[in-house]
Amino acid sequence: MASTAQDAVSVTNAETYTLHGVSASQVFYRKSFGKPTFPGIAILNYLPASLPGCSTDQFLGFIAHQYEYTKFDSGDLYNTCRPMEGAFLDLLAQEQFTGNKKQWAIGPLNPVVLDTSGDSGRRHKCLEWLDKQPSGSVLYVAFGTTVSIPDEQIMEIAIGLENSNQRFIWVLREAEKGDIYAGEQEGRKAKLPDGYDERVEGVGLIERDWAPQLEILAHPSTGGFLSHCGWNSCIESISMGVPIAALPMHSDQPRNTILVTEVLKVGVVVREWVQRDEVVSSGTIESAIGKLMVSEEGEGMRRRDKELGIGVQRWRLSRGLGVLYCTSH
Repeated sequence: MASTAQDAVSVTNAETYTLHGVSASQVFYRKSFGKPTFPGIAILNYLPASLPGCSTDQFLGFIAHQYEYTKFDSGDLYNTCRPMEGAFLDLLAQEQFTGNKKQWAIGPLNPVVLDTSGDSGRRHKCLEWLDKQPSGSVLYVAFGTTVSIPDEQIMEIAIGLENSNQRFIWVLREAEKGDIYAGEQEGRKAKLPDGYDERVEGVGLIERDWAPQLEILAHPSTGGFLSHCGWNSCIESISMGVPIAALPMHSDQPRNTILVTEVLKVGVVVREWVQRDEVVSSGTIESAIGKLMVSEEGEGMRRRDKELGIGVQRWRLSRGLGVLYCTSH
């Protein structure tokens, strides 16, 4: 919580930093809102002035309250890196945003190189299943732990996955319920079409408990990610070279979708934000999966993402575990 920074300033030789849990592009949008425009910067054409309905008034008020304490900060920390968001880091380094404070990019915070061929006796069953699939053939489907998906939408996703004829791992956790603090007896088990598990057996794997997302994304059999586009999921997917089919739900996810699909060009939009209140049809989901996994356009996304992932890995590994990027005036 940013309010603790006001106490830290009383400590001799101490510095305090705000660690942003969102992308640098999202922070830039917040800091630049209401400020003069930046003519001639093409990358900003992809950031619309307004994306209504991303957050509640209560949450926006909380964020504004946190920013009141940045006057105590020595600078900002970003979970990102130059290969991903160099242009936005440069924009945020301008004095009108930094106030001559330091700006550090310390990401990605997740490991960028993983060994997914470990001891079979201790590996998750998802990885064992992936071992048996062709390279780049599996779509990983997961929507994080802060998204509650309506039953009707779950049914459409299920049908879209089945009709796509693509291999998939779907993490359909019971945590995807309205109240994550409810007791186990109040949990909601997502209902799938009758006979669904039997029909997709061998082609699809449905995991109703925790799954090792980073290891799944790092596995050579994984070729795409159907995601809500939360920032952690984005940077994990990008650093592993896996393109994204983006289905944003709230918060920073719509802007992350723009970054992934329009700026970095390593993903496809499943549903436009203006249609956020509509249930995405199985046909739309099927089409997006096909575009990502088996089209020439999808292959281009996969190639760009692998190149970007290699760039991220080199950037991260060349700097060890320390700070990756700093700019200050």
